[in-house]
Amino acid sequence: MSQLARVSIRTLHHYDELGLLRPSARTEGNYRLYSAGDIQRLHRILMFRELGLALHDIRAVLDDPEADEVQTLKLQRHLLQERAKRNQAMLDALETLLAAAEGELTMNVNDMTKEDLSKLFDGFDPTEYEQEAKDRWGETDAYKQSAERVKRYTKQDWEGIKAKMAAITDAYIGLMDAGTPPESPEASAIVAQHHAHQCRWYYDSSPAMFANVSEMWVNDPRFTKNIDKARTGLAAYQSAAVQAWVKKQ
Repeated sequence: MSQLARVSIRTLHHYDELGLLRPSARTEGNYRLYSAGDIQRLHRILMFRELGLALHDIRAVLDDPEADEVQTLKLQRHLLQERAKRNQAMLDALETLLAAAEGELTMNVNDMTKEDLSKLFDGFDPTEYEQEAKDRWGETDAYKQSAERVKRYTKQDWEGIKAKMAAITDAYIGLMDAGTPPESPEASAIVAQHHAHQCRWYYDSSPAMFANVSEMWVNDPRFTKNIDKARTGLAAYQSAAVQAWVKKQ
């Protein structure tokens, strides 16, 4: 079955554990036996996975007689279109970085227009919260370090930062779609990248400080709304993953 479908044995075992693909029978030695019907079901599972559906959604479509497969596919089409927009934004960022590398772009972020900022941050204007951030954290070392760093960043720097964060976000979403627990090693690996990204571009952050930041993602509706634009529930998943990662440090 693994060879026919070109999936790993581990994947088949995982689908069995989830109740997504139960083998029709087992041998006396407890080997799984798959029927032609099982192969057809696996084919549909792999098709839906290729479209980006989460495993629990696939199971609902296949097992729930009242599930609306057409509506599910339409929803997934919308999600894929949104992902395509993010991918295009990353391509645009790469084009900007290439132009910078070739000496065609040297604009500093302080020279950007409102339109530039809106496009760069997907409609989010960081200047609207600049005073609030200064009032809350202006006296901290982290704020001073961040302010000193970001004022030197050019537009191409911001494009690169955005592209890297988009990749991290997509990795979180991929784990969510696969049903991977936030406390898993896979999630911790992404959190480590996220933490390194923050330390590289903004300020030196201890794991405990990063945990405090992650609590804001779920406790401040503005953060939640902005993060969940990529996928509903993403803010909560990221926050839980960070909290789990910090406990391991």
